[in-house]
Amino acid sequence: MPERHARFYGACLILALQHIHSRGIIYRDLKLENVMIDALGYVKIVDFGFAKGLQGDSERTYTMCGTPQYMAPEMLKAVGYGKYVPSFPVIYV
Repeated sequence: MPERHARFYGACLILALQHIHSRGIIYRDLKLENVMIDALGYVKIVDFGFAKGLQGDSERTYTMCGTPQYMAPEMLKAVGYGKYVPSFPVIYV
């Protein structure tokens, strides 16, 4: 995949997460299997089964859910997390 396409898809994913965060929703199961590309080439996030609404930026939740290989350390340690906890693996290229 050309780098410009990867940047475009990455930017679309960030915009989608910003949008759901602006509505007070945390996703909690971001992984490649839950990211689709529509007929026009735009990213769509699917499977909101673990999504949760939070009241305000400081509210935290303690539920461990999602795919263990993709969980943030805060979720695994059960110390509480909000919408700013990364929920995706770091990929080194």
